Amino acid sequence: MIPQAFIDDLLQRVDVVEVVGRHVKLRKGGANFMGLCPFHNEKSPSFSVSPTKQFYHCFGCGAHGTALTFLIEYSGFTFPDAVRDLAQSVGMTVPDTRAQAHETGAAGEAGGGVPFDESRSRSTAIIEALEVAAGFYRNTLRGSPRAIDYLKGRGLTGEVAGRFGLGYAPDGWNGLQAAFEDYRSPVLGDAGLVIAKQDTSDEESGPTRVYDRFRDRVMFPIRNTRGRVIGFGGRIIDDGEPKYLNSPETPVFQKGQELYGLFEARQAIREEGFALVVEGYMDVVALAQLGVANAVATLGTACTPNHVQKLLRQIDRVTFSFDGDAAGRKAAWRALEASLPFATDEKALSFLFLPPEHDPDSFIRAHGREAFLDAVKAAVPLSEYVLREIARTNDLRTAEGRAKALFDARPLVKALPTGALRMQIVRALAATTQSTVEEILDSFQIVQVAANRRARPRRIDRKPPQGLAQRALTALIMYPVHAHALTASDIATLEEAAGDARDLITETIEAAKAQGPDVDFIAMSDALRESPNRETYEALMQDILAVEEYKRDLLLRASGDEAKDAADATRRTERRDASAHELRDTVRRMRDLAIRAELERIARAGLNDPDNMEAYRRLVDEQGRLQREA
Repeated sequence: MIPQAFIDDLLQRVDVVEVVGRHVKLRKGGANFMGLCPFHNEKSPSFSVSPTKQFYHCFGCGAHGTALTFLIEYSGFTFPDAVRDLAQSVGMTVPDTRAQAHETGAAGEAGGGVPFDESRSRSTAIIEALEVAAGFYRNTLRGSPRAIDYLKGRGLTGEVAGRFGLGYAPDGWNGLQAAFEDYRSPVLGDAGLVIAKQDTSDEESGPTRVYDRFRDRVMFPIRNTRGRVIGFGGRIIDDGEPKYLNSPETPVFQKGQELYGLFEARQAIREEGFALVVEGYMDVVALAQLGVANAVATLGTACTPNHVQKLLRQIDRVTFSFDGDAAGRKAAWRALEASLPFATDEKALSFLFLPPEHDPDSFIRAHGREAFLDAVKAAVPLSEYVLREIARTNDLRTAEGRAKALFDARPLVKALPTGALRMQIVRALAATTQSTVEEILDSFQIVQVAANRRARPRRIDRKPPQGLAQRALTALIMYPVHAHALTASDIATLEEAAGDARDLITETIEAAKAQGPDVDFIAMSDALRESPNRETYEALMQDILAVEEYKRDLLLRASGDEAKDAADATRRTERRDASAHELRDTVRRMRDLAIRAELERIARAGLNDPDNMEAYRRLVDEQGRLQREA
């Protein structure tokens, strides 16, 4: 029988979004992820997956449960099989096989040459090699008083070192040779564990020299969200450069996407209700030692949008805490820029600025854990940080300074998603710069889509658009980037020829422009679902997605197969270009129909009038030009 404690621990380590996402296409919708329910047929998504509650629920059929329940219900696994599958995905061993696993693990940590299966996929082979190396480094740490003294000097206990899997890379060129049967295997190079260099002293290039990448360093294994080792960070013990050394980027490790300590911090993040982002992995481990276990760190690179998005999948509140010196403040600003696109109304992003002489570790040691948590609660909200920096770097007493402040604020405000937070920042900025909200919106080219929608009366039982208006709306919803290429004349033609669908055309173009030049179908569909005309838009989107090839083009994400992804990208580009041509043709046909109607009107009024005759000739010339362009 599998102990309940093991199952509870397992469910704390797995991510229900990842488990469900392997079988159901999910998209972000507010705090949760939405998709079509796999347990009943439906056309509109009603299946919700919560990363914070680690729970799924279908509002249509009532199906609900945890990651474990999902595997049992969806895949037909028995309970033990579902537990084993989940445990394997996060590197855990089910208790009834623990003895066997212990023997295998002991062999790996003892060194002496551990084989791994290179016939498996490249990524799997790399991860296997990294985990063998992690076991070797852990074992080596136990026999290195110097490395142990260093960690004790940083205030770390054996318990915390064990929780994070800390190790030691010995001071030698070929230390890992004791851990692998084939030290010269190309997999070790692919994993970033060894460096291979050609001996150029020999006239015929000579043999390849292989040596360890990490030497005489305390080793911090970097784990993915499943708990698998995907890379290392190494901290030199004595003086030397570089002070910190990370694994190179590999097929399983990209610094701009991974966060150190996220796997270890996931439970604490949920319990504390927020994630704390610090500068380095030593900060993460030191904070865990001092009772702040919900910290993560970037890996020798500035905070990226991928980092922010990964954290906001876990929790709705993130606080960035960097050193109080100039470099730390620069890192904080980079983090703010990366956070702006994800600062929706339900998220809380803040920035903690400690005194210049402190980092989080030293602050807690000087003032205590509670004082640090109080400082976190008082962290500067994203909105205040933006406004404060704009005011700090510009002289708001002068017209020039206020104009420069608006210039600096423009890209920041436009990077924010449409919502109440952006409008609050715009209002505060207007007060600071002696401007009106309308002046800022006009200057920043921000369309008040939500306000315009609320001002329009709600339509009931509205007939769907037909003919050319439907063609134009379909093209603009499928590929909203087309809206940015429309001229004022194009927009006027679309609006005049759309008839009853005029307000739909206007709203769609405004929504596309408000989302920015990188807007895609998913972002556009989210925006239009907030409209009073959402039923009309839903019908159009369902018609679009009913065509399988459109669905693939619009919703497909990278599969990991480079050749397939390249082919998909080419197909999507071709489809988008064809859609742009169809939209231009639709505008041309609309204008042609408008010209025909106007020519008939003028003819009925009589061509004896010189002004009528001149207008008639101009329209005939324009009609001829349009026909030549067809």
